[in-house]
Amino acid sequence: MSEEITKTPKQSAAETRHIVMPDHTNHYGTLFGGTLMSWIDLIAVMVAQRHCGREAVTASVDKLNFLEPISLGDHVILKASANYAGRSSLEIGVQVSKENPYTGIVTRATTAYLTFVALDENKKPCPIPKIKPETETEIRRYENAILRQEANRNLVKKIKDNGKV
Repeated sequence: MSEEITKTPKQSAAETRHIVMPDHTNHYGTLFGGTLMSWIDLIAVMVAQRHCGREAVTASVDKLNFLEPISLGDHVILKASANYAGRSSLEIGVQVSKENPYTGIVTRATTAYLTFVALDENKKPCPIPKIKPETETEIRRYENAILRQEANRNLVKKIKDNGKV
């Protein structure tokens, strides 16, 4: 029997930066939410592909919280890691911070959780490596991801039981 493949969140984590330019902003001078959402999806798919070692596609954006506006000229720092892996899907967490390039002050601006599904050569869901959290932060994120999974399952069940699906 072959040993089950596991990966740590660190093995597939990614970080990237952007600068907010005029074409990224709305008429308030702040970053368009849709632009930020695309940046979040891009870094999350990179993490999913690295973890799965194959094609992975966005199944859902499970939670997206805009905490602070991001302004023209701010630097945007996106950090993403795999929080939890099921049989063929995984949760990716993305933390977005804004940095004032003149003062160096960094503020958390957005958090997001996305689910990706790994696909085989026939574009069908396929098995992926499990997650092996190592640090306290990774363990906390893993445990919280399990709670989010359970909450989502319970919500779907309640909606179905209500007969309005």
